[in-house]
Amino acid sequence: METSQSWPSLLQQRLANNAYPHRVLNSSITGDTTQSGRSRLPRLLAKYQPAVIIIELGGNDGLRGLPLEITYGNLAAMIEASQAAGASVLLAEMRIPPNYGRSYIEQFNQNYSLLQEQYGVSLIPFLLEKVALEPGLMQADGIHPAAEAQPILLDAVWAVLEPELQESARNTK
Repeated sequence: METSQSWPSLLQQRLANNAYPHRVLNSSITGDTTQSGRSRLPRLLAKYQPAVIIIELGGNDGLRGLPLEITYGNLAAMIEASQAAGASVLLAEMRIPPNYGRSYIEQFNQNYSLLQEQYGVSLIPFLLEKVALEPGLMQADGIHPAAEAQPILLDAVWAVLEPELQESARNTK
């Protein structure tokens, strides 16, 4: 898939089409864990001073069966650092396949709503909800969405992001 087809690239186009001045910086790395994201975030916050951050991490932690408290702690630290830098935070909910056991999956899923409550962040419902089981919308690995799914992912993000942008615009007037 070409970078220009990704939902972050499509988001930049939608922002421009809707006269939002924001610039999208996609610092994601395929296969990234929350620990890696946490270690890279301070440098990114200092360099770019973002107004809004979308944290879409944790899925690879779950697929690796990492301890849930570590994933939770890393996500919490990223939210805290982002908020301390003055950024609004949108947290994208992740899910993992059912073969990880009911208890682990339930706790994994619950982490996102707990973080939302604890930090007052906006939660983007499971990004792959409308694509994960749809033929042709996932890549051959069954984990990553195909180019055809990117507009659907963008719509899921936009539904939560646009109200944040509108609120921010009202507060700066």
